[in-house]
Amino acid sequence: MARIAVVEDNADNRLLVQALLGDLHEITEYETGHDAVAGLEDDAPDLVLLDISLPGMDGPEVLAWIRGHDALRGTPVIALTAHAMAGDRERYLALGFDDYLTKPIVDEDVLLDAIDRCLNTLP
Repeated sequence: MARIAVVEDNADNRLLVQALLGDLHEITEYETGHDAVAGLEDDAPDLVLLDISLPGMDGPEVLAWIRGHDALRGTPVIALTAHAMAGDRERYLALGFDDYLTKPIVDEDVLLDAIDRCLNTLP
């Protein structure tokens, strides 16, 4: 079981991810970016599912913090976002996200495949 951190301010989205992944992986949930950076430092996950639009500290800021933190730098981070305009995928991948998925999650296999790809590229 991989340890996955879900950083998502919407309780329904956290519940959906828990329902889809809870039997397959150990899930830790964070409601805000600030909560995530406080928790990730002491409880490093194998992968992070990170919302882009978070109150206070948004997803790109959390990603920058992860990439700047020695113990977490190589952790795969998947953008899980409602930002689905033309060019958004390329923009977020260029920021350093390892993958990009749009919400709502309508096909759980897309989420599972992205997680498998990211976890299987670990050294």
